[in-house]
Amino acid sequence: MTKEVEQSISKSDWKQEFETLREIIMDCPVTEELKWNLPCYTDGGKNIVLIQGFKEYCALLFFKGALLKDEQHLLIQQTENVQSARQMRFTNVEDILAVENAIRDYVLEAMEVEKAGLKVEKKKTYEIPDELEMKFDEDPAFKEAFESLTPGRQRAYILHFSKAKKTETRTSRIEKYMPDIFAGKGMND
Repeated sequence: MTKEVEQSISKSDWKQEFETLREIIMDCPVTEELKWNLPCYTDGGKNIVLIQGFKEYCALLFFKGALLKDEQHLLIQQTENVQSARQMRFTNVEDILAVENAIRDYVLEAMEVEKAGLKVEKKKTYEIPDELEMKFDEDPAFKEAFESLTPGRQRAYILHFSKAKKTETRTSRIEKYMPDIFAGKGMND
């Protein structure tokens, strides 16, 4: 275990679970690294799986989990907007040990997916809310600023604006973020 990964695991609220997951994953021919301050396992420099800790559970995040067969139905799509990654969640060591062989199988399959160069077909277009279209018509400079954002930043704004049920809320959200959009910033910058 690298010193950085060891320190990361020792600080986790899920120390025993992380250690158990790490032990299982290291049975596979992966490279252990620390990324995003979490144990990450790669193959040929490509991310395969990450160990994560949350308040209610710990998880394995398979970066291209949407491409795995998931015959045992162990993978979870965290939110409706996550397109590629999938999680395998656990609340204790016993849960992990109950699917130990499956974890190895999923890691090996994820490695094969990466070696084959498979990519998740991501949804590229999102329906732009009417309120945003109206703002674009009113202010062409705003439309230009929005279109100059990275696709990921555009997507985040569109999803945030669209989630509001009322037109007033969508309009106020757009107006709130206009200065950030003009500045070329994403929602979380």
